[in-house]
Amino acid sequence: MVEELVAAAVSVASVGLVYAMVGARVVKQYERGVVLRLGKLRSDVRGPGFTMVVPFVDRLRKVNMQIVTMPVPAQEGITRDNVTVRVDAVVYFKVVDAADAVIQVEDYRFAVSQMAQTSLRSIIGKSDLDDLLSSREKLNQGLELMIDSPAIGWGVQIDRVEIKDVSLPETMKRSMARQAEADRERRARVINADAELQASKKLAEAAGVMSEQPAALQLRLLQTVVAVAAEKNSTLVLPFPVELLRFLERAQQPGAPAPEQTPPAVRQPVQEQLPSQAASSDPDADGSETRQD
Repeated sequence: MVEELVAAAVSVASVGLVYAMVGARVVKQYERGVVLRLGKLRSDVRGPGFTMVVPFVDRLRKVNMQIVTMPVPAQEGITRDNVTVRVDAVVYFKVVDAADAVIQVEDYRFAVSQMAQTSLRSIIGKSDLDDLLSSREKLNQGLELMIDSPAIGWGVQIDRVEIKDVSLPETMKRSMARQAEADRERRARVINADAELQASKKLAEAAGVMSEQPAALQLRLLQTVVAVAAEKNSTLVLPFPVELLRFLERAQQPGAPAPEQTPPAVRQPVQEQLPSQAASSDPDADGSETRQD
């Protein structure tokens, strides 16, 4: 009798041990457990740690509460200004209600992925190319609102959405490169013209100062000659400015006799000798006088 009781106790203990092993569950720190008893949701969501469920009656669904990083496949679309682009993005989201994530949607990851792709195509069609390239923060906020609105009912919260890359056709890239080059060329010409204007004003001021002192022009010329001759690898052609010639002419005038200072007596004998010389040099006149005599 005792042996039978011992055997029965061992059997019950074995059954209880097997039952405990079958119904024992461990929920991790970043997970929450949703229990479905005979297909009906239990109100209590199991927290992290050790928990028990009724074997063959309860079903425990573990839901990850960590932030999920989901890449959005590249979507091709036409912008509002009729440019074909390919845009890919990345979505960061997490589950805030484990029960809704299990009950309200079949697969919340797949649902968020499809919603992100649809929203991305919608954003491409509503935006211009310049907005896609320069105003990404604004587009990211719009994408986040479009995805977060239906995701709230699924127990999912969208943390943030980022546009990763915008791919353009090669023809559009070349056109944009030409446009940027032309804009830089325009700015370079404007800067050069402004520099020429400022330089011309300074040169005009310098010319006004040098006109008051002609010797300053000569000093500037000599400085230029010294600067050019310092390299010793070029041939220097030095023109004589008119100011230098005038300076030399004024320097020579005090020692040279002027043409007006020539005495008139020197010129008068020459003028008086001219008729006699003309008469003596005319042989016909002498011959006629001889024949008359």
